[in-house]
Amino acid sequence: MHTVGQQAEGLVVSVICLPELVSTLSRLVREKRCSKSVYQKLKANALTDLSNIDICQITPEVLVSVVLLLESNPLRAMDAIHVACALVYQPDIFASADHRQLSAASKAGIKVVDVS
Repeated sequence: MHTVGQQAEGLVVSVICLPELVSTLSRLVREKRCSKSVYQKLKANALTDLSNIDICQITPEVLVSVVLLLESNPLRAMDAIHVACALVYQPDIFASADHRQLSAASKAGIKVVDVS
């Protein structure tokens, strides 16, 4: 298992990563749990971070994996997309704070790291 402080050689995220992040941050602003200035800073940081990594697109191969994951795991559709991208991309490690994603990825044979 990887420990805190280790550096990754490369990162990949699914194409829905940024929309999900913006959705969550926008909700926090609406709920007054995050200021607009903090939102702008976090969004800018995310855009900078995402400019230096690979983004897994939703391809026919990813969609086939999504369907199979949804049929065999208690996942929501968007969560299945993240895991399906990992199945297609075959990373060394799948990191998530979502325990259903981690369980599905592990069940599919991908090494996982819980970041919660």
